[in-house]
Amino acid sequence: MKQSETSIRQLLFFFGFFLTLPLQAAKVDSLDVPSAVMKKNLRAVVVLPDSYASSARNKTTYPVLYLLHGGYGHFNDWITKTPDKTLIHRLADQYNLIIVMPEGEVFSYYLDSPVVKDSHFETYLTKEVIDKIDNTYRTVRTPKGRVITGLSMGGYGALYLATRHPDLYCAAGSMSGALNLDMNTWKLPPDAFKNIRAEFEKILGPFSQSPDGWAAYSVVGMADKMKTNGLKLVIECGVDDFLIEPNRELHRRLVFNQTPHDYSERPGGHSWEFWQNALPYQVLFFSKVLNEN
Repeated sequence: MKQSETSIRQLLFFFGFFLTLPLQAAKVDSLDVPSAVMKKNLRAVVVLPDSYASSARNKTTYPVLYLLHGGYGHFNDWITKTPDKTLIHRLADQYNLIIVMPEGEVFSYYLDSPVVKDSHFETYLTKEVIDKIDNTYRTVRTPKGRVITGLSMGGYGALYLATRHPDLYCAAGSMSGALNLDMNTWKLPPDAFKNIRAEFEKILGPFSQSPDGWAAYSVVGMADKMKTNGLKLVIECGVDDFLIEPNRELHRRLVFNQTPHDYSERPGGHSWEFWQNALPYQVLFFSKVLNEN
């Protein structure tokens, strides 16, 4: 190889290297968000766009994206487990958006458990977390400036909370959402199915004693309520995901009752690679809704 060619390759290498360095200017806060209803202290990660600090003088307010983690996870998953550790920072900067990642513990499903007193995450998310964020940061304190999405358990939680509280959000999304809690169409090995069913029974009670009660918590059964609410909806799932069938079922029901929604399937499974690719599209969807508002 000629010396000139070697020099060019070296320049291209170093140029590419610097392009891959973290360039985000967003600020990351780790915030205590105590829960009076559950009598315990929980935390959240809040990512502020770079423009937030410079706009303090004119008191500019910002829309908020609530981004929920999945089962067996915690509040900081989205900034520690994505292959691209700059993803959330760049999205906050690109769309001038506050992104809040609250704690949902390992298996709360973001609902108010009828049997576990210290697992009332619906009340926590819709009242205590929103109040804390609105009173700490310069947010748009109306539904027109508030959206919610998440992955797996968090995808379920986002659609569940937004459907039950349309007065709080203008749009909701789901990535690989666990949308039917009876698990009838989950494609899992028997041992995994048994273990997850046991986790659901901890927060909902024995399935054999209250199958109708479990059905009341399933998002696939909320299609008519979604139509009534008129929230903007975006739903994604990988074609190789073990949760693809409940996502397809919700899509079919929304098509049947003529509820507008954005639904997509793409290659991929239940993985951080899929969620990393899905989130930018969801934030783009939300940005259009927020801009219209």
